[in-house]
Amino acid sequence: MSDDARRAKIDAMYRDYRKEFAEVKDIAPAEAMELYSAGRVQFVDVRAEKEQEVSMLPGAVTEKDFLNQPERYRDKVVIGYCTISYRSGKLAESLAPRGITMLNLEGGLLAWVHAGGKLFDRAGETRRIHVYGRKWNLAPKDYEAIW
Repeated sequence: MSDDARRAKIDAMYRDYRKEFAEVKDIAPAEAMELYSAGRVQFVDVRAEKEQEVSMLPGAVTEKDFLNQPERYRDKVVIGYCTISYRSGKLAESLAPRGITMLNLEGGLLAWVHAGGKLFDRAGETRRIHVYGRKWNLAPKDYEAIW
């Protein structure tokens, strides 16, 4: 499958998942990158630790760290993400009644890397991405997908 076909499949899957948290506002990867470059964003990674060990978005905190002190990030645009942003969409939906606004990264990590975004592990920039499972093995061809 070409990278364009992979990206189209990510978009279609996200549109389908989006129906389950229709009230949550999302943000396109390109716009999230601009906010990050301007120092205005806090990414929240809602994936499991084993997924986070492979790679994360720059400057991301874990869901646990965010939920322990959400007020710490009140001056930032908070953006949640996971592999394709289903889990983060559900989290954003659950936070809204508590008055916590979290945008959902449209298409998650998969859309991020297709848009040219970078991923990081403990050693620095990486081309490895945890894709949760075979169904979500839609990373660009120059990435090593792990599940």
